[in-house]
Amino acid sequence: MFNSRLSKLSRSISLFSRSSLLRTRLFSSSAPAASETVTLPETSFESYKCDPPSYNVEVDKEEMIHMYKQMVIMRRMELTADGLYKSKFIRGFCHLCTGQEAVSVGMEAAITPDDHVITAYRCHGKKTGVSKGKGGSMHMFARNFYGGNGIVGAQVPVGAGIAFTQQYLNTKQATFVLYGDGAANQGQVFEAYNISKLWNLPAIYVCENNHYGMGTSASRSSADTKYFTRGHYIPGLQVNGMDILAVRQACSWAKDWVLNDKGPLVLEMVTYRYGGHSMSDPGTSYRTREEIQHMRSTKDPITGLKQRLLDLGFLTESEIKQIDKEARTIIEEAAKAAQNDPFPEDSELFTHIYAKGTEPPFIHGREKEEVGRVL
Repeated sequence: MFNSRLSKLSRSISLFSRSSLLRTRLFSSSAPAASETVTLPETSFESYKCDPPSYNVEVDKEEMIHMYKQMVIMRRMELTADGLYKSKFIRGFCHLCTGQEAVSVGMEAAITPDDHVITAYRCHGKKTGVSKGKGGSMHMFARNFYGGNGIVGAQVPVGAGIAFTQQYLNTKQATFVLYGDGAANQGQVFEAYNISKLWNLPAIYVCENNHYGMGTSASRSSADTKYFTRGHYIPGLQVNGMDILAVRQACSWAKDWVLNDKGPLVLEMVTYRYGGHSMSDPGTSYRTREEIQHMRSTKDPITGLKQRLLDLGFLTESEIKQIDKEARTIIEEAAKAAQNDPFPEDSELFTHIYAKGTEPPFIHGREKEEVGRVL
């Protein structure tokens, strides 16, 4: 449902970021340095057949504030979706990733719009959204973002094909191929590894390991849970996926690796989701509430970045509270607008099926009587 407001939400986030960054420059008379060097803990990385990235990370004040805002907005959006689903406004399936915000935001901070990302998700929507109200697994694409792949692991070999395209066209772009620990045992994943190594493709395979594939722990499903080593002949890196600076540093290092023609990489982002796999999964039948609370209280990515912002003097407590308040307003307005948006007309069933210029004059539905003109 929230994808139906994604376009407007993105614009709101952009405006929110610009205006808030201006305010943060004016909030305090004591102006700390615009950038600092942060030393990451030794536990941030574990490497396989390669040297790890540098543990000394240059951090920019404005970029760190921007990353914090993005994570807070994402968390607020997911919590709002949770509430609307429980109130039966959202129907069907709803998969949330609360707790894993550092992976996506940190990766985006390390790459550019020219780099390529493919992952797996299912979209929902209304008439005004980017998916035009089409649900399922194949209706949300953006420039260099290839998506909806509902079949477990199906996006991985497609990602290898995207990386091959960059190599064939001789473009200096990296391809990030995301999948979860629940998909890591799929045969097509290893087939993609093989062809990527044979052809030295600029593919970065990112296993987002939140420890539970649906309701099955990694230790029960995988004989080898060190996913970053499972490329065998491909170097790998395990990353603390709850630390956004570690994620950003790892992704920047990985991009440099593949663009210097060193071949593919496997990254394992060790992260954690606080909720269940879906709204029908309470998330507590296969793990304890104490485990979840421990992760929330000691490893939360937003809390961790907030503390760094305070320690570096980039923001004060009152400034952070203002950011949190503005994020809540953005999502509340987006949710209200989404609730008032119309559903798509039936004719939308016959749109976006063929590439422009290739469509037949008519298309049949499930029954022979169901015939519509391609729009």
